[in-house]
Amino acid sequence: MVNDDVFAVIAEVTRRDILDSLKAGDKAVGQLVDELGASQPTISKHLRVLREASLVTMRAEGQKRFYALNPMGLQLVSGWLAGFNGAVPASPLDGVSPDASGLQAVHAPDSGHILPAAVTEAPAILPAAGPSMTAQGDGSMPQQLGRSVGRAAYKAADLFANLPKFGRRRD
Repeated sequence: MVNDDVFAVIAEVTRRDILDSLKAGDKAVGQLVDELGASQPTISKHLRVLREASLVTMRAEGQKRFYALNPMGLQLVSGWLAGFNGAVPASPLDGVSPDASGLQAVHAPDSGHILPAAVTEAPAILPAAGPSMTAQGDGSMPQQLGRSVGRAAYKAADLFANLPKFGRRRD
């Protein structure tokens, strides 16, 4: 069984970014700060956590600390994931069939991370079941509102109607 702490460590996006950066080779803390755009204390904190999980190693040269990937620490994760190579994929739900091409990777625009295509697509929003409410002529109100939205609007109107009347302060 793989140590759950390793998964907790790599769950943080900044730590994964540090690991990605260290794939190119040893780097000093200052280089990681410049490359990742985070503060030095933040990078140092994450490097300490990665070092305690045996995912990176550190060597000192004078005032500088250089960090490198520790392949032995990452072998735990890759060994655990290798057990899924022969796993049978789940059958499609509700008659939906997967693409013939399989999952496609998509680059997230903000972070540059690679995401499965299914994550980047927004689910369709269906109207909630409930009584149909129609607009009173101006067409600005949707034809159908969910029951909870109707209740919230009613409660908000009631709250505003019952607010105390504040007059102008007189000295």
